[in-house]
Formats: sequence, structure tokens, C-alpha cells
Amino acid sequence: MTITASAPPKTRRVVFPFTAIVGQEEMKLALLLNVIDPKIGGVMIMGDRGTGKSTTIRALADLLPEIDVVVNDPFNSHPNDPDLMSDEVRQMVESQTTLPIVKKKVTMVDLPLGATEDRVCGTIDIEKALSEGVKAFEPGLLAKANRGILYVDEVNLLDDHLVDVLLDSAASGWNTVEREGISIRHPARFVLVGSGNPEEGELRPQLLDRFGMHAEIHTVKEPPLRVKIVEQRAEFDRDPQAFVDKYQSQQEALQKQLVEAQKRLNQVNLDYELRVNISEVCSELDVDGLRGDIVTNRAAKALAALEGRTEVTKDDISKVIVLCLRHRLRKDPLESIDSGYKVQKAFSRVFGVEMPEES
Repeated sequence: MTITASAPPKTRRVVFPFTAIVGQEEMKLALLLNVIDPKIGGVMIMGDRGTGKSTTIRALADLLPEIDVVVNDPFNSHPNDPDLMSDEVRQMVESQTTLPIVKKKVTMVDLPLGATEDRVCGTIDIEKALSEGVKAFEPGLLAKANRGILYVDEVNLLDDHLVDVLLDSAASGWNTVEREGISIRHPARFVLVGSGNPEEGELRPQLLDRFGMHAEIHTVKEPPLRVKIVEQRAEFDRDPQAFVDKYQSQQEALQKQLVEAQKRLNQVNLDYELRVNISEVCSELDVDGLRGDIVTNRAAKALAALEGRTEVTKDDISKVIVLCLRHRLRKDPLESIDSGYKVQKAFSRVFGVEMPEES
């Protein structure tokens, strides 16, 4: 039995359209690639205040197509994929119970800075567990974020322990809560997006390394572009619905492109020679571990899928390699060279291409 329901357009909060956002191409590309392949491991967005970080992430969540979820399930369980189901839903499937299904917008969970671990991971009601013999679990934000986007603003101000918990869940796709010998786990597969302002301090290197991609955004300098952004915002604030309607066809086209890219992803091929070259770049830059190689491979495939191809090119790797590696280089406090430039330089040498002019 399938119940199809979605919020009527008038009652849903109107969000600034993703396709209307001017500039910030690096951030937009990183977010889209993570939506196509969440296993890339999330995005860390570092940039100045007031550069549209939160606006872009809300716009991305609004852009994504509705998903099928099991009715009244706190984990947004997938009706067919066991890896995205809670234990209760899996038991219902095994006992061949008919699952009521509803269509739902992709959830975007905003993690407040003062959140406690219980609020994030969920809590086990020990009294109920002992007196009634049932696993009484109160789901947290990770449960709500399953199959959605988890956004942490000012991630560099968040307690390191909590950042660790988020990164563990994002990497494994599961959240485990243990207390007094009782253990509960549930699916927690989400796109983790962190943002921060470099002035407020950097994230510890070992935490930064676990974000799949690192996008740097800067305040737009060109006066005509700044004027365009200000005018757009004013137009949206004046009549949000009319502004959204104006971009509706572009939004639908991008949504369709994302859905097709997700379907195409498994067919994308990355040539052995290109894979060796990627690893040579990582080796030359002295990148610790193999995360850099893995993420660059995944991101290049996701970009090829986004552009409607099944074969990765040098150009795809060129567009993603800085995003995937710049935050993994060892920092030398005395060095003034930008890490993105170093990655680009190593890429150009290994792949035998010329450095882009703007570098």
C-alpha cells in the first residue's frame, strides 16, 4: 500500500532557489557531487561571513527530489534498502508486513552549537528498559538526518568529541548508542556539511582530513556581481513565490540531472592509468593515508555522472582534485603558498597539462 502525500505548496516555507545563487561555484559543485555520491564523505565550507553558506545548503535540500519513506518511522527508513532501514522496519519486511509508504522532502537538520551528545545521538530510557524489558530509545538528530543533510554551522567552534561522533556516523552510515549494557544502533547515512570562518580558528587536521571535500569561498569582489546578488535578494524578499516560480524550470532541470547522475554513477569507469596518476599526485604531495586517493576517485566519477558521461576524463579530475586534497596537506606555518596552488601544480606536472592562468 502506498500513500502519497506531500505538503501543499502554500504551507511549505519558500526557500531561495539553488539555481539562482550567483557565484560560489566551488561550494555548489562540492555539494552536488556529495548528493550524487554521499560516500564522498561530506563537505567542509570555509569562508567569510555573509557569503551565502546557509542559504546555499537550504537551497540544496529544497532542490532534491522527494524520497519514499516508511510512514511514522523516526529514521526516514527506506522501504526497500536494508542498509537504510531501522530494526523495526527490517523485522516488518522479514515478516512480510505491508509497509505504508509516504513521499517526503529530503530532511535538512541544522545542528545547534550548544547541542549535547544525547541530543545528537539519542538516548536510551534505562528505567523503561529495566522495568518493561523493552529497548526504549529516544531518537536524536542523527536519526532525523538519515537519508538527508546534516548541516553544522561554525563546526570549528563545536566540541571536538561531537565532531568525532558526527564524522564516525557519516563514515559508517550507522549510529550506535550504548548505555548500561544496552546497545541500540540505527542507520545514519547523511551528507555532512560543515561550515566555518577561518578567523575563528581551524579544525584539527585529523578531523579536517575526514571531511571528503573542502571548499573555500570568498566575498564576491566585482561590483556588478555584488549588485546582482543584492537585487536578487531584494526581489526574493519582495515576493518569494514569484521569484521561485521564475526559476522553476531551471530547478526541475537540475533535479532531473541529479536523479539521472545517481542512476548512472555505478556505470562510470575510471581508467587505471588515471587512477595511478591520482595516487602519484597524492604521493608527491605527501598526503597522509589513502583518503585523498579514494575521495578524488569518487568525486571524479560523480562529476562524470553529473555531466552525463560514463568515462572519467583528465578534465574531471582537474576540477575536483583541489577540493579533495587541499585540506590534507601538512601545514607549514612559515609557508605563504596556498595549498590549492600546490595541489594544482602537482596535478599539472603528473598529468602533463598546463597550469590554469588564474593560478
